[in-house]
Formats: sequence, C-alpha cells, structure tokens
Amino acid sequence: MNRTIVFKILLLISLRTQAQVRKELFAFDFEGVVLHGVLNIPENKDSKGVVLIVHGSGQTNAVEQEWYDDVRKTIADAGYTTYMWDKMGCGKSGGTFNYNQSVENSASEVIAAINSLKQKRVPGFNKIGLWGISRAGWINPIVINRYKDIAFWISVSGVDDKENFKYLLQENLRINGHPKDSVDLIVGEWLAGTKICHSGGSFETYRRATTNLSKNKFWLRFTNGGITADAYDDYQKIFMKEELDTRTGLQVYIKDFESYLSNIRCPVLALFGENDMNVDWKKTKLLYEKTMASKTNLTITSFAHCNHNLFKAPTGGFYEIEDNNLPWTRCDGFLDSLSEWIHERE
Repeated sequence: MNRTIVFKILLLISLRTQAQVRKELFAFDFEGVVLHGVLNIPENKDSKGVVLIVHGSGQTNAVEQEWYDDVRKTIADAGYTTYMWDKMGCGKSGGTFNYNQSVENSASEVIAAINSLKQKRVPGFNKIGLWGISRAGWINPIVINRYKDIAFWISVSGVDDKENFKYLLQENLRINGHPKDSVDLIVGEWLAGTKICHSGGSFETYRRATTNLSKNKFWLRFTNGGITADAYDDYQKIFMKEELDTRTGLQVYIKDFESYLSNIRCPVLALFGENDMNVDWKKTKLLYEKTMASKTNLTITSFAHCNHNLFKAPTGGFYEIEDNNLPWTRCDGFLDSLSEWIHERE
C-alpha cells in the first residue's frame, strides 16, 4: 500500500482517539515581572517536545478564554506539550501592557519562557518548537537566530520586514466598496501622516494632511474614534526612533530581515489564508521561498476563502465575522495540515 495512504489512515485513527490532555498553570519571570500561562500536556503518551504558542499584536486574555484551543489540542494529539501565556498587563500576568513592545524584546520574552520550561523540566523540554501567528512572524525568526536550538517553526499568516497597515487599510477600504481613487487618496494621506509623525511634525500638521482619512468610517472604528493629540505625541516619541524605508515610507520592523530568514535551518511550516486582508500573504510567501526554500525543509500551504486568523470568511475583511455574525469556522484542511506536518517531525 502507498506510504502516504498508510500514514493518512494511521493519522485518522489517532485523531479519533484523541490524547487526554492535562492542563497545568505555569508562570515565568521576565524582566522582573511574572507572566502567567497554561501548559497542555498529553497524558496517555510521553511528550515528544514543547511547542510555544506566540501571539500576534494586541492585548491577550488567552489563558482564561482558551485561545487556540483547537490548535493546542491538535498539537497535543501529535504528542507535544504546548505552552501559552498572557502578555504583560493581560490576563493574570503582572506589569503593564505595552502595545509598542519591540519585536526584539518579545523575542527575549519567548527565550525567557523557553529557559524556564527547561529549568523546570516540563514534559518534552528537550525539544522546543514554535507556533506563532502574524506579528510572531517577526518574533520567532529572531528567537531561532538567537537561541540556536529550535526544532521547528510553524508560521501562521506570517509577515515580511515592513509594517502591514498600509496593505490592511487599502484592502479593507477596497472590499468595503471604496472606488480606487478614494482608496488611493485615503491611503496616500495615511502615508503622508506617517512621514510627518516620523519626521517630528506637529499634530496640527498631521491633521491638515489627513482630512479625508480622519473622517473615514473604517479608520474611525479601527482607531476607536480617531487619533488624539496626546496619543499622537506619545506615539511620536517612540516612532521617531524607528527606521522608515526610504523607498516605500513604511516602517522597517527588522533590519535585514532576509538574513534572519536565510539563517534558519530548522523545518518550517507556513500556513496562509488566501483572503488575508491584514497581511500581504503572497508577498510573504515569495519572501519565504526566496530565503528558506533552498536552506531548510520548507512547506507552504494556503487555504481558499480564509482570513488572517485562518477562519472561513468570504472577503477576509477586518470586521467581517463580527459584523455579519459569521461562525468562527476553521478553514477546511487547516488543522489536518498542521497535524500531518507535526506527525512527520518524528
């Protein structure tokens, strides 16, 4: 019988007899702050390793709300422990949430979690894998370059080296019915405002340059009513220290990001939703192929009619599921692809 068919039969059998999972709370210290998380440990088999769940942007309440429960169960069914924690100032974690935490600092946080898992000899501690979504596409390559002992990386809706909001704004305006000239005008104002802020321009100068943007319904909703003078000034102090790409005017999140990706030697699984209106997934796909395809075991899979978070969505708009009361239904094949790939990491 064909080896692939045999594997899929065995996989289906294993999925029907899902692993019993034991949950344990686990905390670690990062920069003097205690961060709280949860372990999912397979009970009816020896753990093959630990997979850290690395979040995207924004605040979290992941432990209490059981974020990525289906993903963590799928990974546990493949025999791996998972560890997921809440960011500073979120859930039961101490400290204050910082939306502008650098990706370099986030990578140090992940490494602190790894070291603590190893010190406490959590089941599977000898083999560490990374699962991360969106912003984690910047964080995890830094971890892999700095830690040097990562067994594999699962990248979900990964990013390229530059900020993605221009793409997000442009695509969401388009699917919300704005004609091309309107999209170009509003996105152009956003880019002009970004350059003004980065160069040290005043809030009044910024306001004059963004009159159409400031009245746009999507922008007002995304920014909770618009940008205030205080918010502008607070952000500007941080933003002026960052680097902008001279050609595109976009913020560079990791300088020489291609070299980070080119240095990766562990197996990589990259999963994308083809209706991703947050991140230009086709651009990221090409970047991964350029930098990693010849250096390591790279598998790329995309899913039709699926959004940034890998749920079924007709357009992938930022508020589509919320506004249209659509069910949070996983993309067809997403969890199966994840399961099959992890099983192959024997």
